[in-house]
Amino acid sequence: MDKQKATLLLEDGTVFYGTLIGKHGTNGGEICFNTGMTGYQEIYTDPSYTGQIVVTTTSHIGNYGVIDSEAESDGPTIASIVVNSFSEIYSRLDATQSLQEFLESNGITGIADVDTRKLVRHIRSKGAMNAIISSEFDNLEDLQKELDKVPDMAGLELSSKVCTKEPYYVGDENSTIKVACVDYGIKRNILRNLAARGVYCKVFPAKTAVADMEAWQPNAYFLSNGPGDPAVMDYAVETVKEILALNKPVFGICLGHQLLAEAVGIKTYKMHHGHRGINHPIKNLNTGKSEITSQNHGFNIVREDSENHPDIEITHVHLNDNTVAGIKLKDRPAFSVQYHPESAPGPHDSRYLFDDFISLINNN
Repeated sequence: MDKQKATLLLEDGTVFYGTLIGKHGTNGGEICFNTGMTGYQEIYTDPSYTGQIVVTTTSHIGNYGVIDSEAESDGPTIASIVVNSFSEIYSRLDATQSLQEFLESNGITGIADVDTRKLVRHIRSKGAMNAIISSEFDNLEDLQKELDKVPDMAGLELSSKVCTKEPYYVGDENSTIKVACVDYGIKRNILRNLAARGVYCKVFPAKTAVADMEAWQPNAYFLSNGPGDPAVMDYAVETVKEILALNKPVFGICLGHQLLAEAVGIKTYKMHHGHRGINHPIKNLNTGKSEITSQNHGFNIVREDSENHPDIEITHVHLNDNTVAGIKLKDRPAFSVQYHPESAPGPHDSRYLFDDFISLINNN
């Protein structure tokens, strides 16, 4: 049976042709790439990728299927995927469905049989940009009109759209450590890591008032990862400012790291093409040790602002480009990192950060 054709059109006019995977249709978003050699399901279900077209640099996608336990959220919120070689069959015995079935059931249109090496080199050179994938439009002019409707990621607030609608609990309700987790697009494995260390978590929607979270009497606060531009999340920055005023321990990851920075006057900026993969080298400036980390972000905090801030200590740097990868406040018990210490898939080099958070809570 012949495969249905699909087209990928980039904002700068570059066109790639391939074959349809997932659902017949048209999907647009910001195109980015992830260099991980495994873990496609975790990537596709990470809320931080909301509204993005994800190019996977590893050649074979779909060959081990989909399994419920590896989902990082209730379902994918990505716009689309681009792959080289796509497998509709899978070999893992405990997989519950094929990736094709997963994409179809979630309404995701993707494209396969694309020269992803060429595409990734183009994105690395030109930077992240909007793109669109379609199996419906043959005419590029019509497809361009659809692409023009796709909003830019810069200036986009997405966390309130992907966060939980109602609070929920994770962990042992009899624990003496209670952490209020502000959900900007939280990954399940973060909550598992906290619960494994004896934390009782209550996960709150992104726009929850601090007074409502304080009514639960938490010992500390966690600021989660999530999608979108932190510079336009005024409501979240105000929330973090109020949390910091409580002088309780605070730990932020990725978007949570950016919001912590914004709350103390450090600006954020959109990166050229971001950091996305499971092999990013980070140096801990306090220990001198390096970590191989999992990352997914298209925004970062301004290094000069961090260096000049009297109450900020830079704790981690990215060894590829010397960007700031971690900070802590000198005047309050708060710290954050621009990567994923829950590290799944990939090495567990950064799990100690959860232990540091527990120590901060116990010693506060």
